[in-house]
Amino acid sequence: MAGALEGKVILISGGTKGIGRGVAIESARQGAKVVIGGRDCVAADEILKIISNDGRGEAMFVQTEVTRVEGCEELVDRTESAYHRIDGFFNYAGILPAATLADTEEAMYDDVFNLNVKAAFFCSKFVLRSMLRQKSGSLVFMGSTHGYGGEPDRACYAVSKGALLTLSKHIAKNYAKHNIRSNWVTMGWVATPGELAFRQTQAHDLAWLQKEAAAYIPMGSLLTVEDHVPGVIYLLSEASSKVTGTELHITGGFTA
Repeated sequence: MAGALEGKVILISGGTKGIGRGVAIESARQGAKVVIGGRDCVAADEILKIISNDGRGEAMFVQTEVTRVEGCEELVDRTESAYHRIDGFFNYAGILPAATLADTEEAMYDDVFNLNVKAAFFCSKFVLRSMLRQKSGSLVFMGSTHGYGGEPDRACYAVSKGALLTLSKHIAKNYAKHNIRSNWVTMGWVATPGELAFRQTQAHDLAWLQKEAAAYIPMGSLLTVEDHVPGVIYLLSEASSKVTGTELHITGGFTA
C-alpha cells in the first residue's frame, strides 16, 4: 500500500490516542497531509515528531473541543485554511464508560452522546461542506461490536455506536451521487489505555485481559492498533473508490 494516500489531506478526530494515533502516523507514511484534532498537546507533539522523523507526509495538530459545534467547525476550518481541501475524515473520538441501562445517570449519557454522536455528527456536517465543493471524499467511522446490541455494562456506549452506524449509512446513501463515500470499521477487543484503566478499577491487569480475550475471541487473542490501521487506510484511499455503506469487521471473529 506504499503511497496509498499520496497528496491527500486526511483529518482525524481523536487522533492522539489508540487507533487514531496509529492512523495518523500511517497516513503520513502513505504520503498524506494529516490534521490531528484532539485535546492532548503532549501526545500530539510526540506524534508530530514521529511523523517529522519519518520524513514522509506532514502533519499539524489542532487543539479543540469537538463536543462544541464551534470546535467541530474550527477543526475543519483550520484544515481548509492550511490545505484548502479535505480528502478523508476518520472519526475516532469517543469514550467508553461502563454502566448498565439501569445504572446510567444523565451526566454519563450526556458525556457519551456529546462526544460519540454529537461531535461526529457536526464534524461530518462541516467535512461534507468541504467535500461537496470538490465533489469527492471518504469518511470512515470507528465502530464497535457493541453497536449491534452490546454487553450489559456498556448500555450508553452501545446505543451511541448504534447511532454512529446510522450516521455512516445515512451519509453513504445520500452522498454517493456526489462521489462521497462513508464506511464503518468495527473495532475489535483492544487493550487500549482506556480499556486497561477500566479493568484496573476491577482489580484486573493486562495478563487477565489477554487470558479473557483468548477465551472469548475465536481467533484466540486480543487485537492490536496495528490490526485496524490497514483497513482504515484502505477505506481512505482510492483503492476503495467504489466502496461505500460497508461495515468492515476487524474483530478476530468476536461479537459483543
